[in-house]
Amino acid sequence: MDRVKTIAVLSSGGDAPGMNAGIRAVVRAALNTGLNVKGVLHGYEGLINGEFKDMNKFSVSNIINIGGTILFTARSKEFMTEAGIKKAYDQLKNANVDVLVVLGGDGSFRGAYELSKHGMPVIGIPATIDLDIACTEYTIGFDTAINTAMECIDKLRDTSSSHLRCSVIEVMGRNAGFIASYSGISTGAEEILIPEDIDFANLDSLITRVKIGMKKGKTHYMIVIAEGMSKHLGGTVDIAKRIEDATGIETRATVLGYVQRGGSPTCRDRVIASMMGVHAIKCIIKGSLNRIVILKDGAVKDIDIKEGIDIRKTFSTEFFDTMDGVESK
Repeated sequence: MDRVKTIAVLSSGGDAPGMNAGIRAVVRAALNTGLNVKGVLHGYEGLINGEFKDMNKFSVSNIINIGGTILFTARSKEFMTEAGIKKAYDQLKNANVDVLVVLGGDGSFRGAYELSKHGMPVIGIPATIDLDIACTEYTIGFDTAINTAMECIDKLRDTSSSHLRCSVIEVMGRNAGFIASYSGISTGAEEILIPEDIDFANLDSLITRVKIGMKKGKTHYMIVIAEGMSKHLGGTVDIAKRIEDATGIETRATVLGYVQRGGSPTCRDRVIASMMGVHAIKCIIKGSLNRIVILKDGAVKDIDIKEGIDIRKTFSTEFFDTMDGVESK
């Protein structure tokens, strides 16, 4: 604690609802312990360019309920190079920053780890709607995203049932199926297609199940598909067209897209983001650096950053069982 006088905080990668709550907690907890705080604008790209902003308690007033990130975020190709990492490190040292706090996902943490190898201590806070960071049970933004997806799918069911349609709804998640599984189960979707089940992806068998469902008297058919699976099967619009051509049932494709990233964060995202932000400062105070703040067994803890990013995410068999149990077969 005697050595650390100034910290910097940045948000990186895709934005997630609750990032602002996390930034707020980091800034206020740090100030309350006597640390100076600098915000880095535009993620690692802004870090390379030296875009620092001095932060005080008023810098984070009235932001806990706002989606997105007041520090902005961007992806940086230059930061993926050794020269870019060195430039970012030099900017931090020139700004007299002792520790960097990073809110983001797996790629953001890998970037933070590279900085730590150059001698810049880091703390990671998991903030991604995809829930694809293996070392933590929860990531900031996931609850808001799945509630947004759920509400949209509920609305689509209303119109789908009115028109006797089949609806194919693509949700976000890249190569992770957590948004699709949660939103699909919670809305009673007839089919949930996720990348974790990609070896069993078969559009012909899906079309057969749609036909059987409609013959049994179903008035509509809801298919929720993760974007990673959608790409594997040729794209959501093409999937819908192939279903319609094969069954004669009017089929519509809906890609929910970036609406899932926005909006006011839920209570859960605000509270967990705040707890994780405060815990990050606790790590700094006790000298426990190069860590990722995590939620484990319902409690906020921390793990070594290298250990954390090396853990591979697995999909719970309980979710496969639940999806198998509630889908139409």
